[in-house]
Amino acid sequence: MKNMTLTNIAQACGGRLICPGEPPAAEAAGVVIDSRKAGKDFLFIATKGERVDGHRFIPEVFAGGALGVVCERLPEQPAGPCILVEDSFEALKRIGEFYRRQLSVKVVGITGSVGKTSTKEFVASVLSQKYRVHKTLGNYNNEIGVPLTVLSMPEDTEGAVLEMGINHFGEMHNLSRIARPDICIMTNIGQCHLEFLGSREGILKAKSEIFDFMGEDGAVCVNGDDDMLSTIKEVKGKPPVTFGLSSSCRIYAADIAGRGLLGSEAVIHDRKAGISFNAKIPLPGGHMVYNALAATAAGRLLGLTPEEISKGIAAVEGVSGRSHIIELADKVVIDDCYNANPVSMEAALDLLLQADGRTVAVLGDMFELGKEEAKLHERVGGYAVEKGVDCLICTGKLSRHMYEGALKAAEAVKKPADGIHYFPDRESLLEGLAALLLPGDAILVKASHGMGFEKVVEQLT
Repeated sequence: MKNMTLTNIAQACGGRLICPGEPPAAEAAGVVIDSRKAGKDFLFIATKGERVDGHRFIPEVFAGGALGVVCERLPEQPAGPCILVEDSFEALKRIGEFYRRQLSVKVVGITGSVGKTSTKEFVASVLSQKYRVHKTLGNYNNEIGVPLTVLSMPEDTEGAVLEMGINHFGEMHNLSRIARPDICIMTNIGQCHLEFLGSREGILKAKSEIFDFMGEDGAVCVNGDDDMLSTIKEVKGKPPVTFGLSSSCRIYAADIAGRGLLGSEAVIHDRKAGISFNAKIPLPGGHMVYNALAATAAGRLLGLTPEEISKGIAAVEGVSGRSHIIELADKVVIDDCYNANPVSMEAALDLLLQADGRTVAVLGDMFELGKEEAKLHERVGGYAVEKGVDCLICTGKLSRHMYEGALKAAEAVKKPADGIHYFPDRESLLEGLAALLLPGDAILVKASHGMGFEKVVEQLT
């Protein structure tokens, strides 16, 4: 890792390097917080978690050939160089920031209320048609995940695509300082994290901190169809690149043709450049068109041809837990159980309704919605009924309001309520789910991550 000597690392994170004799001149081969991944010449950062204290594994990592350790307290008899810091997590962020500065790489930072992960996949797939691309893995999108993603970046990386998620003011400022994005993409401003950010205006303000450490020659790409994002008229002296379905956006889609759960096709236009191209979008759902448009915007800014962008869009693959289509012998399961908020719930229901056969929505609690949580759950239940979902299964304490909203909607349109069901928790759902399903069903599984609905997907598949 370029310039990642123990001396430089200690200086970067404000730590005190303690070692017998002269510190080694070697550069770290990698930086990890998981002792199991600490190979030869790696730097191990010992952190204190809720259940496990990484300091207890320091002897093991030295035995495995670690170059050094960052820690908040010294082991009794350290077997190698240690960098003593006050806060290991803060040190991780500073080390990530330092390494990012060593690399000549174009960084695309992606934020928004909904669609960050799928947008990341589209952008990475497009950019990989021309560049060596590094991207966020899994859900590594917070103040721990972003520096770890940066620190896992190979030196020859030409383009990095970083997902950046927050739920408090100030967090995006810190992430921006680490990532130093050249291109900032904002997908939308929804109603997630209202508990901490208060309002959609608060969400926009918090997420706009992504611009804080963007270079002066950087570019911003925003969803021009989003009422909040459309208020951004200028960032660091330049207007944003807009994308959307409206022809007033610079990058827009027209002639959209749905292909059910196989995705869609569209003609994508770059109004400023006067070019257009056909795109096959392989993942289902109208929101995937927006992801393709965001990727197009990034691709155009980084010099990709329409042919390269079209090829990259067509090559996108689904991510487990994110509208992932699982085709089985007797049913189709839409695995969208990684997370949920009202906007993504309604988008997922729209996707479900594109399926052939009977539609079943297995929905659970949405967390971090603040004072409006009851009303927003009720809204989703009503939406499912109004849109024509055949069978709605609500699960969880908050989803009682979803269930009640569905019953109200059914009564309003004089629709039988025998397809609306409620379970108080995941365990009772797992016991009773099979009895509610029929061969040929298309089944959506969606809830906030804390509901553990991956167990539901496992049972179904």
